[in-house]
Amino acid sequence: MKFQAFYDSPFILNFSFEKLIQKMEAEASDNPEYALSHQRILDKTKEFHELLHGITNLDFFEKNEILMKELLRDLFPPMLTENEIKAVSFPFYNFFFNPTKRFETIIKKAGDNFDMIIKDMDPHRFYVMSCCIILNDFYDIPLNVSMPFIFDIPNEDGVIKHYRFLTNADFMDVNPLENFKRLTAEEISELLDNFEDYELWKEKFPPESWELKGFAVVNFFDATTEIAISNLKSKLINLEDDKNLKPELNKVFRSIFQVSDLEVGFTSINHDENKFVRSPINGVIDSFILLGNSQDCKNELLCEKNFNTLVESKKFFSISDIERTYKEFPDSQMAKHFYEAGIKSAIFAPIIKNKKILGIIELISRKKMLNSINAQKMEIVMPYLEDTMDRLYDGIETRVQAIIQREYTSIHPSVYWKFRQEAERHIGFYREEFDLPYRKITFENLTPLFGQTDIRNSSVSRNLAIKKDLEINLMLISDVFKNLISDNDLTEINEELIRFQKLLSKDLRADTESQVQNFIHQKVHPLLESIKLQNVNYNQIVTDYHKQLDSKTDLVYNFRKKFDDSLSSINKFLADILDKRQEEQQHRFPFYYERFKTDGVEHNMYIGSSIEPDLTYDPIFLRNLRLWQLRVICESELQYKKYKETLDYSLDVSSLILVYSTPISIRFRMDEKRFDVDGSYNARYEMIKKRIDKSLVKNSVERITQPGKISIIYSQDREREEYLKLIKILQDQNVLSTIEELEVEDLQGINGLRALRVAVNYEAEDVDYQFVEGI
Repeated sequence: MKFQAFYDSPFILNFSFEKLIQKMEAEASDNPEYALSHQRILDKTKEFHELLHGITNLDFFEKNEILMKELLRDLFPPMLTENEIKAVSFPFYNFFFNPTKRFETIIKKAGDNFDMIIKDMDPHRFYVMSCCIILNDFYDIPLNVSMPFIFDIPNEDGVIKHYRFLTNADFMDVNPLENFKRLTAEEISELLDNFEDYELWKEKFPPESWELKGFAVVNFFDATTEIAISNLKSKLINLEDDKNLKPELNKVFRSIFQVSDLEVGFTSINHDENKFVRSPINGVIDSFILLGNSQDCKNELLCEKNFNTLVESKKFFSISDIERTYKEFPDSQMAKHFYEAGIKSAIFAPIIKNKKILGIIELISRKKMLNSINAQKMEIVMPYLEDTMDRLYDGIETRVQAIIQREYTSIHPSVYWKFRQEAERHIGFYREEFDLPYRKITFENLTPLFGQTDIRNSSVSRNLAIKKDLEINLMLISDVFKNLISDNDLTEINEELIRFQKLLSKDLRADTESQVQNFIHQKVHPLLESIKLQNVNYNQIVTDYHKQLDSKTDLVYNFRKKFDDSLSSINKFLADILDKRQEEQQHRFPFYYERFKTDGVEHNMYIGSSIEPDLTYDPIFLRNLRLWQLRVICESELQYKKYKETLDYSLDVSSLILVYSTPISIRFRMDEKRFDVDGSYNARYEMIKKRIDKSLVKNSVERITQPGKISIIYSQDREREEYLKLIKILQDQNVLSTIEELEVEDLQGINGLRALRVAVNYEAEDVDYQFVEGI
């Protein structure tokens, strides 16, 4: 019977004690005392030729166990068997013989189904490592293959312990067999440069072409803490990307503390409000202080004394017996919280940055296993945890600032360079900030572009939704009153109810909504609560009524919710198209861009040489930006036509572009944290923008903007000629169709505006954004 490996191997194993016996005989010839004590076993070995030529059957070890132990006595002293973790084996194999008692105990505690397999050893690595033995022993190639080979072995509680092992190969020989291939220096060099080429190694060292004769002595060392900390560092590096982080972190800390049910948590501290809070970090690590409690907890940790110790000393502390602490401090909500959660012991360690506690690392167990003694292990891991939390907080802060800039006070990338330039003027290397006045940030000689896709008649639709909800609300109240009227005098309030129902049957006035809401909140609901308290028979009637109301407004919120959700959805849908497309267009020539969500989406753009002084500005970039704007509004119209079908509340949109060729300047307003036109001579542009939205076609009652059409407002003939060319491009692509030429009614302080109104072809597939030359 041969000794088989789990994977393919270049070796045939020959379990032999020939080299050991030869060394023993040499020692006996030189040392009479050694000969006297070992002669009997040396004589006995001569009766078993297998010891020299090779043991082919595993039964030999069982039948001759006493002989084998005596033969290996020098290598396995009986006095050390309780302490050393040691056995006879072959390199990289999981066959072990003559284990020490400590090794036997470890394997026994691992369970009957446990297999000793080297961590991260796969068929490829196993084969190459075996070949390296041949290169090292037969070809005298000095290879350092003493890699940190690890066995992961669970204890009786299932906690993984890590054992590093070293192999003593003094009693082994490597011998070529008939089918071996002798390698040239060039072939060896090729192998040394191609660890990953599995097939190459198998070609140069064919399977079972070599004999590995003898045995190795394998020594194991408990490296649990060292390896667990290494694993911890690896996990913390990928903290945000590892979806299995929570169980993996628990597994690592269980190895370090040897506590089978240990769990890791983290809770942030809000110093401004003096309380524990959840943070984005709790998306990957639980908070046990806040476990099962959606409300933020007050700044109290089992008892006032313990929390003060944590804050003042900034060192970790432990509670070895939560139950005892709860009995000692019965008024402690936190102690009660942990006690009721079944937690028996815990360790708390502060994460500190700039002498300020960011949060608390929590280790908890439902056994009385954590205490001030094993808490000292936290000193080993805290530097890695502090670095990681510092990195996470920095990352969170960066993302928070990005969100604030993107959603609230955006500084567009096209002009960011100028803000940075000004900031760098104020900051020195050794000084935090120079005491300099802040200069105005302005961009001059820019051509503005304005456009919007407006939700048509949004005010009318909103009022209609409000009216329907209020009518339903009053109808529900009327039904409730019918069930209560026999026992209660509701004549007066019922008359008021009927009056409001008649009021809603007419057009909704500005104050109608507030009148009806005040009637419901201040008269109807208090009355219903009073009736419910006086007569329990009416509990169900009143409860059923309240179930039909929105929990936040305590009113019917059905049609209005559909309208609000649809409006928000439309705004996001249109804004996403604009945002995505403008990012692509920035590569042509940078331009300043901002957009606003109202009842629809409007956008401002400014282009000119001052936006990017390092680039050469050409008027063709303006013409292409105008074409791009027309294209993106066309795309918004086409896409919205399909998107409209998915909405709960159907709403139409109409689009508008304002053409304004006179260059203007924009200035960043420090008080409002936004750009605005600079100077009174530029105010006309802003005035036109505000007044054209609801303007009419001259001498008519028709709005200049209409669903299904794009209205292009202009004042100069050259603007008309340019946009006719742009429209022609999109007509040729079958995106736009017929054109109307209109005059805009005279507005306050604004005369002579005209419009091109062009119909959108909703049968078009898509819009081509290709750069156009010569327009």
